[in-house]
Amino acid sequence: MEYRAFSQAMAERFGGKVYKLSLDGGMTCPNRDGTLGTRGCRFCGVQGAGEFAAPACGDISAQLAQAKERVAAKHRGGKYIAYFQSFTNTYAPVETLEPLFSQAMAPEDVAALSIATRPDCLGPAVLDLLAQLNRRKPVWVELGLQTIHPRSAAYIRRGYDLPVYDRAVKDLHAAGVEVITHVILGLPGETPEDMVATARYVGRSGADGIKLQLLHVLEGTDLAEDYRAGKVPLLTLEEYIRILEDCLAVLPPEMVIHRLTGDGAKGDLLAPLWSANKKHVLNAIRAAFARDRVRQGSRWQAEPNL
Repeated sequence: MEYRAFSQAMAERFGGKVYKLSLDGGMTCPNRDGTLGTRGCRFCGVQGAGEFAAPACGDISAQLAQAKERVAAKHRGGKYIAYFQSFTNTYAPVETLEPLFSQAMAPEDVAALSIATRPDCLGPAVLDLLAQLNRRKPVWVELGLQTIHPRSAAYIRRGYDLPVYDRAVKDLHAAGVEVITHVILGLPGETPEDMVATARYVGRSGADGIKLQLLHVLEGTDLAEDYRAGKVPLLTLEEYIRILEDCLAVLPPEMVIHRLTGDGAKGDLLAPLWSANKKHVLNAIRAAFARDRVRQGSRWQAEPNL
C-alpha cells in the first residue's frame, strides 16, 4: 500500500521542492455560459475552484509575482509550477490561450505548466497547442472527473459521459501531455466501495497522477442549498481517512498522488468544518498512515504531501 507522493516525485524530477502558483486566466465554463448550463457544477463555488488563485488580470507576469509573494514565507528562491486553476482553462480560442500559457512558462524558475480543464474542452487546435508548449517545458492537464458513477455525475451536473474522459486521456497522451485526474470523495449517495471503484478506474485509465479531494460545501453553491435541506450527509475525518487509505491501495505504485485532501476558503466553507483545521487534518492522516505502516509491515508513505 505504498504510494508516490507529489513532493517525492517533484524532488526527483526537478531537484528540489516545487511550489504551485495558482493563476486565473479569466475564462468561464460551458456549464456556466449556457452551452451546457448556467449554474455550474453543483459543488463549484463562484470562483470556479480558484479561491486561492492570484487576482485575475490580463498580465500573467503580474499574477505570477503576486502569487510568489503570497507563498514567499514557505518557498523562496526555488522552482514553481504555473497552475491555471479557476474554471475551465482550455475554454477559449488558441489565440487567447497561447499568450497566456507562454507568459506563464517564460520565467526560468517556472519548471512546468499545469492546466485545469474539462475533458470535453480539448479540441484538436487546443491539443496541438499543448503539444507545442510541451516541447518547451512539461505541460500537465488536470481533468475534473470527480466520479465514474452516472447517478453521481448527473447529480453534480458534470455535463459529460465517462467515455469523454477516456478519450481525453488518450488524446493528451498522444500529444505528449501528462494527465492528472481530480476525484471527489464523499459525494451524496456514494458508498465507500463506489469511491474506491472510481479510484481504481482512474488508476487503470492511464492517468499519470490523481488528486483526491474531500467534498466541501461552499456558500453560494447549489450543494449548500441541498445541505441545508438535509440532503448531503458528510464524512467524518475518521471515515475520510479510511476511504482514502482504501483508494490509495488500488492505485498503481507509479501514479503520483498530487493531493490527499483539500481545504476550501474558510470564508466560504459551510461544511465539514473539521476540514478548516488543515494542521489537524494533516496530523491525523500522518498518524493513521504511520499506524498502518507499522501494523502491515509495508513501506506506507507516512509523510503525505497535501
